Amino acid sequence: QVELVESGGGLVPVGGSLRLSCKTSGIPFKLKVMAWYRQAPGKEREQVAFVATHGGTVYIDSVNGRFAISRDNAESTLYLEMSDLKPEDTGVYYCNSFARGFPWGQGTQVTVSS
Repeated sequence: QVELVESGGGLVPVGGSLRLSCKTSGIPFKLKVMAWYRQAPGKEREQVAFVATHGGTVYIDSVNGRFAISRDNAESTLYLEMSDLKPEDTGVYYCNSFARGFPWGQGTQVTVSS
């Protein structure tokens, strides 16, 4: 059974930090390019970062230098370290493969207060 379980969100002030986790099961994690997505209120879900199977990473411009995506293949877990958070980072964060090939989890809410 495929399961993606995100955690680690919360309410933080501008400039704060959070570490998100995504524990997966039932997927060939180490064989997949994995990504973090976010959905702000009233907006489409967007991909913010992905990590290749070999560990190479890519970020959207707005988070580059502030976010760091990583993976633990032994634990089938994806991480997102977020720092210098801004109000525009507010949203529900999800993990999935780069191709969005798995059922979405419940996400984890990140709220950055100004």
